Amino acid sequence: MRIFLTGAAGLIGGELAQRLVARGHAVTAGVHLNREVRDNTGALVPLAGLATIDLAAPALGLTKTNAAVIATSHDLIIHCAATVRFDLADADYQAINVGGTAAVLALAARGDLPLLHVSTAYVCGIRDGPVGEHDPLPAGGFANGYEASKAAAEALVAAASPSHVIARPSIVVGDSRTGAIRSFDTTYALFKLIAEGRIRHLPACAGATLDFVPIDHVAGGLVALAEAMPRAAGGRYHLVSGAPIAVGEWAAAIGAYPHFTAPVLVDPGSFDPAALPPAERRLFARVAARYASYFQRNPRFDDTQLRAITGLACPPTGAAFMRRLIDHSIGAGFLHGATGHADSAPPTGRARRTPTSARP
Repeated sequence: MRIFLTGAAGLIGGELAQRLVARGHAVTAGVHLNREVRDNTGALVPLAGLATIDLAAPALGLTKTNAAVIATSHDLIIHCAATVRFDLADADYQAINVGGTAAVLALAARGDLPLLHVSTAYVCGIRDGPVGEHDPLPAGGFANGYEASKAAAEALVAAASPSHVIARPSIVVGDSRTGAIRSFDTTYALFKLIAEGRIRHLPACAGATLDFVPIDHVAGGLVALAEAMPRAAGGRYHLVSGAPIAVGEWAAAIGAYPHFTAPVLVDPGSFDPAALPPAERRLFARVAARYASYFQRNPRFDDTQLRAITGLACPPTGAAFMRRLIDHSIGAGFLHGATGHADSAPPTGRARRTPTSARP
């Protein structure tokens, strides 16, 4: 197939581009400021073409001629581009994630092309319990503008054509076999601050979980969906672990390393950021507060439809996988001050939960 891939220079987009090319597809990359398309190992991906786009610009910033060429010379559009920041104004999310999707849909309609739209599993909003792939989108209750914008973009995709497909990754992390990841963005920044003891307290519910999904499962699932588009048409597919890790287990995995610090997990009803030491208070406000809701919910994403259409299941994401993620972060120099996992770490390194009435 001839595929136009937006967001090709991003973390998921680069690995997806490499896998598509390896399968014999011709990929034209839609890029913005970064024009280098690299896979998860950092290797450059051989492309059939390159187009500069801007999600916030009318018609993606493409000339009518360039748009016509893209629309008439491809068989599929995969829309992977978006802002994944949690700290933007609503107008920015509207322009980039919602308006950008509308522009991509217009491009697809121009060539009568199917669209594979990459969203997020967290369009479910703040909720616990089973989350089905075809559950209705909530009208509200989102943790941040990013989630809300991705839900709004999904609504546009669903309304545009019954042939379009939506894929929903959860929290994307390193490779399932090696833990490797090309860039340490988003949640990794919080992970670093916690591991190195700069953020020591987190508001977390006792039953909360984190759905970490390896990048190879996400990219492999997107390739499989792209190749199954006629059968997958109209579907919503969760690219998730299916076995989320409890927040307490995640915190303990950090504390099992020498010189790393497991966070104190504080009941959200008792957590008072004003009581934190000044330096930690500033870092909490700048970084951790944006992710706080993810430590306070327990969605259980079902991926039955993905398994049925692709035959794929996520590799194990338990304790051994967490160690691979941490070991790679140490080996790559992202995390400092540790020499490896300690199966018998001192008790002070383990995750601790304060009583309900406690404050940090």
